[in-house]
Amino acid sequence: MDLLGGMGRDELRTFSWVAATVFALVAGVWRPRRLHWTALGSVMLFAALNAGAGIYVLNHFGDSRWSVGGEPPLSAPSFSGTPVVGQFLGPLDSALNGVVGGVNEFLAFKQTLPVALDFLAASGWALLVTFPLAILAAGLSFAAARRRTADFERYRATVDLLKDELEQVKRQISSGHSVDTALPVVNERPDVRPGLTLRA
Repeated sequence: MDLLGGMGRDELRTFSWVAATVFALVAGVWRPRRLHWTALGSVMLFAALNAGAGIYVLNHFGDSRWSVGGEPPLSAPSFSGTPVVGQFLGPLDSALNGVVGGVNEFLAFKQTLPVALDFLAASGWALLVTFPLAILAAGLSFAAARRRTADFERYRATVDLLKDELEQVKRQISSGHSVDTALPVVNERPDVRPGLTLRA
């Protein structure tokens, strides 16, 4: 089933722009922090759609959609209706029809080629734009990754510091309990009974 059968060259060109724009809007809303990758993806989609349109036009070069305002197809004269000798000229009619058919295909391809080249040229320009966009997107992603790594290292240093402080508090608490248990609870006194005298 030919999904693009009802589209002319203007409709195909508009479809490429609309599809790339819709993709950029949807992806931008979905991931607003990755707009550089969204821009790169939309340009690559535009390039792919134009390349596909150019290939589609070349595969359907005999279609009248691409030859609007061009030369009309040629028609071969018929000699089979000639009196007396017409029955002998039947093979000549088939040969002329073949030649004229080939010429018509060449003319159709000649009229279609500029249309296909327009789409392919748009795809090529879009691909040229993707190179600086890819470098920019990679640089921004690398900077964001370094920033996230630095934040993670800072958080980890903070956690390690808090762990050390917690260990110090634990040691202080445990050492305080050990001092309390080492102290005597009751003072011991000598057993002195009344009436008893100690002699040397």
